[in-house]
Amino acid sequence: MNEEKELPEAPAFKYCRESRVFKTGRVFPNDVNNHKTLFGGKLMSGIDEVASISAMRHCRANVVTASADSVDFLLPIRPTDSVCFESFVSWTGRTSIEVFVKIISEHLYTGERAVAATSFLTFVAVSEDGVPVPVPKIIPETDEEKLMNESAEERADLRKVRRAKSKQLASQLNTSKYWEENSHL
Repeated sequence: MNEEKELPEAPAFKYCRESRVFKTGRVFPNDVNNHKTLFGGKLMSGIDEVASISAMRHCRANVVTASADSVDFLLPIRPTDSVCFESFVSWTGRTSIEVFVKIISEHLYTGERAVAATSFLTFVAVSEDGVPVPVPKIIPETDEEKLMNESAEERADLRKVRRAKSKQLASQLNTSKYWEENSHL
């Protein structure tokens, strides 16, 4: 008796807070580079992880990463710090979801906290067949949520231009193996 369960209809609107994710961790010796600061790639992995959870909480569907618009490293994160990732959905299109991620470092001996990095990522909600599906609109409530939401359409426009330029550039790039193409060197 394996009946398919019908999913409830998605709400037309959701609050930013419903997608908020927090993750705090330590910085260990194997997490740092030769400058004794957190590896950028380690930070980027954490950003993508929390952002994808925010996106899925918002639409309650599968999502795919469409872009990582920016990762701005503002301050070094050291082994004496904890690193807290905070993410929430800041804007939505028809099927796209923009997620803002704020990374806060906290010096574990002094308690001093600072915004060490920020990032914006865009996801597309998809069905199990990989077809884009509509997502609820977002309602910002806090000053920070409103700030991110008010500037989101400009970021979306810039994303479209950048993506078109990336596609144009990619169409001109070589895909052959370097050692085969340049065997005469």
